[in-house]
Amino acid sequence: MRFLAKVHVTLKPGVLDPQGKAVGGALRNLGYAQVGEVRIGKYIEVTLEAESQELAQAQVREMAQTCL
Repeated sequence: MRFLAKVHVTLKPGVLDPQGKAVGGALRNLGYAQVGEVRIGKYIEVTLEAESQELAQAQVREMAQTCL
């Protein structure tokens, strides 16, 4: 069966995010004073073949931990 995995990759908590800080500052400068912390990440779609949803999820978790 074919599956589509949607993976959101973000920095670990506590890791400095200069892009997020820059975007947060820009939003506040534009008048959005209520904006708190902004974190930037990536969105990745992976299409894969697997015998079941459980196996597909396990494969995607392994991919994310080793490569993404």
